[in-house]
Amino acid sequence: MRHMRVWRYVDEVARTGSLRLAAARLNVTASALLRRIADIEADLGTPLFERAPTGMRPTVAGELFIGWIRGQGAELEQVRSRIEDLSGLRRGRVRIACSQALAMSFLPAEMAAFQARAPLVDFAVTVRDHDGALSALAEFEADLALIFNPPPNADWQPLLQLGQRLVAIMAAGHPLAARPVLRLRDCAAFPAALPDRSFGARQILDARMAGHSAKLRVALEANSFELLRQFVRHGEAITFQIAIGAPTDDPGLAVRPIDDRDLAHGPLVLGQLKGRTLPVAAAKFAERLAERLDAARMVG
Repeated sequence: MRHMRVWRYVDEVARTGSLRLAAARLNVTASALLRRIADIEADLGTPLFERAPTGMRPTVAGELFIGWIRGQGAELEQVRSRIEDLSGLRRGRVRIACSQALAMSFLPAEMAAFQARAPLVDFAVTVRDHDGALSALAEFEADLALIFNPPPNADWQPLLQLGQRLVAIMAAGHPLAARPVLRLRDCAAFPAALPDRSFGARQILDARMAGHSAKLRVALEANSFELLRQFVRHGEAITFQIAIGAPTDDPGLAVRPIDDRDLAHGPLVLGQLKGRTLPVAAAKFAERLAERLDAARMVG
C-alpha cells in the first residue's frame, strides 16, 4: 500500500492548507513533501495546488484528484475490514459524526455495549451540527452520521428515521416542574437558555415561536448542552433539547415534554453517504443502532 502513503501526502496538504504543518503531521521534511507532490504533478501533467504566501490551495484538478484519493482510501478500508472479518478477527474502526444530544448518553452506551461483543473494534466520534456531519460523510471522514433534523441532501442516504419531540429542561424546583406537559407559551414566561442556531432544536424552536405572540427571552445562548443544563440548574431559566438525550436520571433537573399542539418535533436520522459500501464494523454497528432506535420507536 505504499502508493497510498504518497497519496496521503497530497490529502494532508489539502486538509491543512500548509506544507509545513502537513510535513509535521506526516513526520517528513517540508522539502521531501514538496518533492513528492511535484513528482505526482509531473505524472499527472498538471499542478495540484496553487502556491501562495497564505498557504497551499487545491486547483480544480487538485480537487478532483483529492476526491479520488479519499474515495480510494474509503474503499481500501472497506476491503481490509472484510478480509479481517473473514479471518474472524472482527477488527475495525467505526467513525461517527453525531449531534451533541446523542453524545451525552445514548451513543456512549451503545458503543460500550457493542465493544463488549467485539472488543477489537474501536470508535472515533466527532460532534458536529448537521451540516458538518454531512460534510464529514462527503469527505470520507465519517462512516455514519446520527443527526437531528438534517437538511435535504442528494448525497445523504438515511438508514432509519425516528421522530423526536423537544423537551424543556429546568431546575427540579422550577415553578413549571409540577406540570406533566408544557406549552411553549408557558415557557416564554421564564428566561430561556438556548442552543445556538446551528442546532436543529433551536431551528425548530425559532420556527415555532415565529408566529407566537409570546417570545422567548434569551438569557444565555451556547453551543454546549452541558453548559445550558448547568445554567438552568441554578435559576429559573429553561433550556430545550430532543428527548433522546435528556437527563432523565438527574435529580437536580426536571425534564418535561412540549405539548404536541406546539409541533415542536423533528426527525432523528441515522445515515451514510449514498452509494458507499460501509466497512464491516461500521455496517454492523449501523445495524445495532437501527435496531435500538426502532425499538425506541415501538416503545414510544
